[in-house]
Amino acid sequence: MPTNFTVVPVEDGGAGKSSLELVFREEDITPRRPYSGDNTPRESSPFINNTDHDRGNYYDGKNMALFEEEIESNPMVSSLLNKLANYTNLTQGVTEHEEYENEDGVTKIAVKSSQMGTFIGVYLPCMQNILGVILFLRLTWIVGTAGIMESFAIVVMCCTCTMLTAISMSAIATNGVVPAGGSYYMISRSLGPEFGGAVGLCFYLGTTFAGSMYILGTIEILLTYIVPNTAVFVAEKKEDETEAMLNNMRVYGTCCLALMALVVFVGVKYVNKLALVFLACVVLSIMAIYAGVIKTIIEPPNYPICLLGNRSLQNHNFEKCMKTEVIKNVTYTTELWKLFCGSPHLNATCDEYFTLNNLTEIQGIPGLLSGVIKDNMWGEYGPSGMLVEKKNQSSVPVQDNSRDIYKPYIFNDISTFFTLLVGIYFPSVTGIMAGSNRSGDLRDAQRSIPIGTILAIATTSFIYMTCVVLFGACIEGVVLRDKFGDSVKKNLVIGTLAWPSPWVIVIGSFFSCCGAGLQSLTGAPRLLQAIARDGIVPFLQVFGHGKANGEPTWALLMTVGICEIGILIASLDAVAPILSMFFLMCYLFVNLACAVQTLLRTPNWRPRFKFYHWTLSFLGMSLCLSLMFISSWYYALVAMSIAGCIYKYIEYRGAEKEWGDGIRGLSLNAARYALIRLEEVPTHTKNWRPQLLVLLKLDSDLGVKHPRLLSFTTQLKAGKGLTIVSSVLEGTYMTLGAEAKSAEQNVKSAMHLERTKGFCHVVVSSNLRDGFSHLIQSAGLGGMKHNAVLMAWPGGWKQAEDSYPWKNFIETVRETTSAHQALLVAKNIDKFPCNQDRLGEGTIDVWWIVHDGGLLMLLPFLLRQHKVWRKCKMRIFTVAQMNDNSIQMKKDLQMFLYHLRLNAVVEVVEMVHKIFTLIYTHNIQLG
Repeated sequence: MPTNFTVVPVEDGGAGKSSLELVFREEDITPRRPYSGDNTPRESSPFINNTDHDRGNYYDGKNMALFEEEIESNPMVSSLLNKLANYTNLTQGVTEHEEYENEDGVTKIAVKSSQMGTFIGVYLPCMQNILGVILFLRLTWIVGTAGIMESFAIVVMCCTCTMLTAISMSAIATNGVVPAGGSYYMISRSLGPEFGGAVGLCFYLGTTFAGSMYILGTIEILLTYIVPNTAVFVAEKKEDETEAMLNNMRVYGTCCLALMALVVFVGVKYVNKLALVFLACVVLSIMAIYAGVIKTIIEPPNYPICLLGNRSLQNHNFEKCMKTEVIKNVTYTTELWKLFCGSPHLNATCDEYFTLNNLTEIQGIPGLLSGVIKDNMWGEYGPSGMLVEKKNQSSVPVQDNSRDIYKPYIFNDISTFFTLLVGIYFPSVTGIMAGSNRSGDLRDAQRSIPIGTILAIATTSFIYMTCVVLFGACIEGVVLRDKFGDSVKKNLVIGTLAWPSPWVIVIGSFFSCCGAGLQSLTGAPRLLQAIARDGIVPFLQVFGHGKANGEPTWALLMTVGICEIGILIASLDAVAPILSMFFLMCYLFVNLACAVQTLLRTPNWRPRFKFYHWTLSFLGMSLCLSLMFISSWYYALVAMSIAGCIYKYIEYRGAEKEWGDGIRGLSLNAARYALIRLEEVPTHTKNWRPQLLVLLKLDSDLGVKHPRLLSFTTQLKAGKGLTIVSSVLEGTYMTLGAEAKSAEQNVKSAMHLERTKGFCHVVVSSNLRDGFSHLIQSAGLGGMKHNAVLMAWPGGWKQAEDSYPWKNFIETVRETTSAHQALLVAKNIDKFPCNQDRLGEGTIDVWWIVHDGGLLMLLPFLLRQHKVWRKCKMRIFTVAQMNDNSIQMKKDLQMFLYHLRLNAVVEVVEMVHKIFTLIYTHNIQLG
């Protein structure tokens, strides 16, 4: 008979408070068959996982027959096919919204049991998010420009960065449930709302610009390879072709963005239904590439390349790579002749380079065994407008190249260098958060997220690395450096390698980019909505609202507006480094969060994923930071500035949240370490400053009686050093505990209003004298203890019926003197200036009667640092007896002030011996 206990809430009718009662009982727990909430058994797996066991849904010998019956009716293959048919790449928040729409007239969302495993729930979504537009449109160009060696280095750096980040992310994700919001929740709950909000918004911007990149990739495929004749803008001059292409990208990109936004607004269920199609496009495209590589061993595809000298030519305006051809003993000129000579006649004046160099036709895809890999080991960088030329190909140079732009040569459209290629390539390895974002949809998130994410990164890294080598081994270098396939009749370069047809890659990449764009427009608004609903950024609260089913309408509009900025840039090569910065910053802080939590060793840091270490997280963080500045140092500075501004805004204006973050624990450890160090070494004179214990009086309503005392503290301290504001309630703590808490809150509110930075403490004592004595003795901690006491002069003590007030005052003075601490008594404190006042003129007078080591000189100097007292002058008065040399005393005092680096007017007052003795005796009696 197993023992159970139940937690029962108990209502306390007298106090109006709730408590929890633990009711222990013994009962027989009957194993239940898995049940889905209706009258049909839930589909089961032959494996029993921890999540099912925790819910009580497990099998034993009694139910084995039912278990075997279910396996026979739902075999493994049919179950897998059913899950693939219902595959979705959307996060749990999107699925919930879809379920809401399907329930007509029902306001509650039905909760479905988690069914996704590692393969369907994590591995495939990560694969689909990682493999995308850069692989199909830019990887061949990167290999041709940088060469196999440097391209391999780029891939290894970026994949290592994401793998280390995935290890850190797995540790964080398996330390608890990650709701919709993914990395934002990881960072905010680990590093606090300031870091979480800043990096969450950066990740949102990265996801939004990723949508722009995918849309631009979609339009580039559409206008360059599918329907090139549908361009709205057509260049009349050769030099205007680039601008016309950018304008076409802007027009079609805006239309595509509006269409995708409409689909997302109408309902994400339509995006969900196409998820399997988009996944199939990615898988089939990858398979077509590898099949094409194998095919080149047997029979390389026929893609002839025409070279003039060593220069590659655009061959979509001519068929034959020859200057002239002989037909029936008659010499005719070709289309190529007309392009370089401007006339079909043989006696026409031709371009000098065309005349001096011969035409050569080579195969663009020589195949895996051709040995072209040797020529492609190292790349060739160059400025914008540089001709694409074949290495190791002889040619006759000419002096005048000014007219080359009007000839059918292939040029670099942008300046190329290693760091630029890193920034363009990095977006191809993003998407590793797809599994962690949907932890609520997984059967066993603690197991699926690490395995699925790491396997997906390993698989895609293998694909990228092999593609780099295979592209360099199969494709001619001039074709690799031909970004838009002009030398292979406007075919997609990676498509020329594919089997059975280039259209497999063209259509597959087109739908892949469409799907990725839709997913970005679906996920980014929900990330913004999650940040807005947390309330840490006040001006984003409007984006937390949406339709009745929770769809983030306002966040979608904001996302579309930002995405349009990327569309207006109109260049995939320019947008890619921007989103690289935001993703790298996000990954940097994921690694930082894991490192901080690991080093702090907080009790709640118990991730189920054990294969992590703080050194790996630190290495990943360093690699992310390095890649940011390698890709683009000015973009990196802009991204860090944006994150810094958001951080400071949340710190000063955002709503306060307490999530038990690691930064608070890090601050606690740093404070403990600093306190221990302070106590080891005594304070040096140079570091001395007043560390104040402010003794406040409270009125009958437990409010601060003299708030100007706090104003004076602010003006004296200016936020520097230690300030402890305290007060005493007379009684016992058992009866006045609640009043003490209330008084402490009132004091904190007054400190906030007076901008007093420090600590507050209200104690309860049997009498005020003992309470103040205890505060003077025990306030502070370790090396952070007060060295001065500030209090107000007792008012109306002469008219008081008893001697209680002034006796308490005298005893407090004596306690302070016994503790060897300075005492500051503010008389008529209510007449002191407040923090909003500005004293335009006046003096601060110091009557220096007894040498105190310079404290009286220091106080007015500190006051004058505050804007209230800044324009006041300082006067020092000292007293001379009849037998003293007042002139020499004045000179000595002026020299003393000079050594103290203080500016003050010195006045010496000569006084009769008897009067001075009375004054001095009176001061001794008061302190």
